[in-house]
Amino acid sequence: MYTNCDALKPELDLQFIRDVPLPPELIWAAWTTPEHIVHWFTPAPWRTTKCQIDLRIGGAFLTEMQGPEPEQHFSGVGCYLELIPNRRLVWTNALLPGFRPNPSFADSSCGDFPFTASIELEPIATGSRYTATVQHRDAAGRAQHAAMGFEEGWGKALQQLIDYMQSQA
Repeated sequence: MYTNCDALKPELDLQFIRDVPLPPELIWAAWTTPEHIVHWFTPAPWRTTKCQIDLRIGGAFLTEMQGPEPEQHFSGVGCYLELIPNRRLVWTNALLPGFRPNPSFADSSCGDFPFTASIELEPIATGSRYTATVQHRDAAGRAQHAAMGFEEGWGKALQQLIDYMQSQA
């Protein structure tokens, strides 16, 4: 079992916790079903145009995103590290599917940064306590992610998840 996310290091990690009016099962479905992810994953005005998931340890988590301008696009690929249905989802972009090291991060001069992310879900009376944690290799990666608007962006995506899943009921 992967447990590094348990030890928050403020100098390297970003985290936010929200109480969400959805049960863990719906949030888990939103995070693990490509047909759901394309509706909420990328903070508007960006949108997710493609998602592929191989939901197993070592499996792929792939997304393609399009910005409001045609030349703005981003692809992300990662590898699942831990899957506890309805409780905990952990993945990293530092590894490709099958635990292959991601060559994009061979040096720190690349325009992106490696991270390990977790979504933890705890059932509460009103739905779920949702904890998003992103661990970074170094303080520079953390600073870059924070400057990109981690809290605002991940918070906006979470609200989009809530709105979308509520509309499916």
